[in-house]
Amino acid sequence: MPQTVHPYRDITIRFPGQVIVGKNSLFKLTGDVISGGYKSALIITISPLLNKLEPLLAQFKEAGINARVDTSIVREPSFKDFGDLLASVKHTEADVIIGIGGGSVLDVAKLIAAQIDNDQTLADITGIGLLKKRSKKLICVPTTAGTGSEASPNAILIDDADNQKKGIISPYLVPDVVIIDPTLMTSLPAEVTAATGLDALTHCLEAYTNLYAHPFIDMYALEGIRLIADNLVKAVNDGTDEDARTQLAIGSLMGGFCLGPVNTAGVHALSYPLGSLYHIAHGLSNALLLPFVMEYNIPAAPERYAAVARALGCNSSINDFETAYAGVEKIRQLIKDCGIPASLKEIDIDKNTIPQMAADAMKITRLLKNNPRPINIDDAVNIYEAAY
Repeated sequence: MPQTVHPYRDITIRFPGQVIVGKNSLFKLTGDVISGGYKSALIITISPLLNKLEPLLAQFKEAGINARVDTSIVREPSFKDFGDLLASVKHTEADVIIGIGGGSVLDVAKLIAAQIDNDQTLADITGIGLLKKRSKKLICVPTTAGTGSEASPNAILIDDADNQKKGIISPYLVPDVVIIDPTLMTSLPAEVTAATGLDALTHCLEAYTNLYAHPFIDMYALEGIRLIADNLVKAVNDGTDEDARTQLAIGSLMGGFCLGPVNTAGVHALSYPLGSLYHIAHGLSNALLLPFVMEYNIPAAPERYAAVARALGCNSSINDFETAYAGVEKIRQLIKDCGIPASLKEIDIDKNTIPQMAADAMKITRLLKNNPRPINIDDAVNIYEAAY
């Protein structure tokens, strides 16, 4: 018996205050900072982007804005990585925090904006709704399409104590301004474009098929699926295709809108142990598991997965089940066309660690509770084995 999706619960959505989309829109950032009367900025980014940011930094200097640039986040961040960065910037006179990069950089920038002058500790705010304030202006500029961090109330860190990914979730982590500039994404390697694009697709897909799906979010989820499915392979094959990059980034932004009110489910819960145990990139972890969790979930939500298939570009078949399974094959084809691995074996996961990964996945209850079909530890083992 398919489980009932509960679409009419109360919902609260916190959108970014402003979203700017367009070629070279990065340079509108200076005007926003000047008009706000801000005199000092902390920019968190990565070294490979520094050349592209030189004109922005020149604009800041000309406008008399003091800018400190930090490039210390070079991997999926841990509690210690964040703590080290916070200690180094704690006494920086920054009144605006700017994150320019992928999901890890944006997550950290969001947390720095909240914590740079907050007396709550990281332990105090880990969880849902525990962060109580943010006084600094926060601007996020994603350079992957992607995690959706630029629009979500979520930040994810690895807890050094148990090597598990932990979420800090708060409306105060939603940025004030989001700038989507496709020119910052044109040099992104094909494999990163593919993995982050499939991550964004998973956000939309899991929000739409979620046990707590909501009609207000459904419209973003379905349009996000359509935009990503139509443009991902184009962007992978030709990184300089600015139109495909823009459409993909808008799809990712829509996935970010889904993350706060509805969030993800089984795919993300099962992907976290791949990141914590093997340091597999988050987007790739999701891509490896997505078709297998879809197959597992379809019996519980055939109508929803059929709608996903149609958004992916599939034609309706003789019934919802057939249409839904065509959607799974479409996802497999997308993964193949993107040229990324399709099984855990291909990335040298030790099959003997599957029970440990399943046990770790069971700890991600905040996401498992959203899955349209319950997943117990034996089910998780079976899904990992199918994905192997």
